Amino acid sequence: MPRNLDLTALRAFVTVAETGGVTRAAGQLNLTQSAVSMQLKRLEESLGQPLLNRRGRGVALTPQGEQLLSYGRRMLSLNDEVWGLMRDDAFEGELRIGVPHDIVYPHVPGVLQRVAAEYPRLRVELISSFTRSLKEQFARGELDLILTTEQGVDRGGETLQTVPLMWVGAPAGSAWRQRPLRLAFETACIFRPTVQRLLDDAGIAWDMVVNSDSTRTVDAVVSADLAIHANLAGNAVPHLEIIDHGGALPELPVVAINMYTSTNGEAPLADAVAKFVREAYQPRFAAVAAQ
Repeated sequence: MPRNLDLTALRAFVTVAETGGVTRAAGQLNLTQSAVSMQLKRLEESLGQPLLNRRGRGVALTPQGEQLLSYGRRMLSLNDEVWGLMRDDAFEGELRIGVPHDIVYPHVPGVLQRVAAEYPRLRVELISSFTRSLKEQFARGELDLILTTEQGVDRGGETLQTVPLMWVGAPAGSAWRQRPLRLAFETACIFRPTVQRLLDDAGIAWDMVVNSDSTRTVDAVVSADLAIHANLAGNAVPHLEIIDHGGALPELPVVAINMYTSTNGEAPLADAVAKFVREAYQPRFAAVAAQ
């Protein structure tokens, strides 16, 4: 007949083993020393094995205790994960997410929908801005999780995907043939200096005809075939298309889509949402996790 371990007693044992004594464990568990000692005794009796060698005020693990400690940690971790998942009130609060406008689609709406379904008490604020601004806000602790588009990844970041940067223009447009080459970029666009440098290296004269913080302004000018722009492959707006320049323009670099997650007091919330983001960008991750 299957028997069940007492998780309360198991938690007492793991805490005693990790803190090195009943007194410290009692303080961490907010219990009396006698209550902790009773739980340890009950666990040893149920298993029929000695788990601790009591030496004065300290304790040492028996071989059986060492073996149980490894399993106990994993069991309690899984217990806590299930508890947090099933009780949405464990995920009350507010989470601030920053995403560059050009990668909001296709994945972010699905992530937000999943968060709303699984953690209805969690309030999510979405901030759309440029990578440079998002990283500054993140560094100041104003954002809990950010996605970025960069040519590399800083310490603490995780690369979700790499995507080539492509020249885009109006459908069947000819602006890319003009010299000087007319460009339209947001003032704070992180790709702007890279594009300028590549054109300079290729000996192609250029003219920045749009200096704006508005993405709509850039899109309007480019779709009117008055300038060209650069977008991540697969993220161009419907009224623009990738330019088939046949080598007349320099090849643009591959860009990393990165995720940075806060380690402040909202970390459990950020970690939960980061898992959804990771699975959206890397479906194979979700498949492996489900096995």
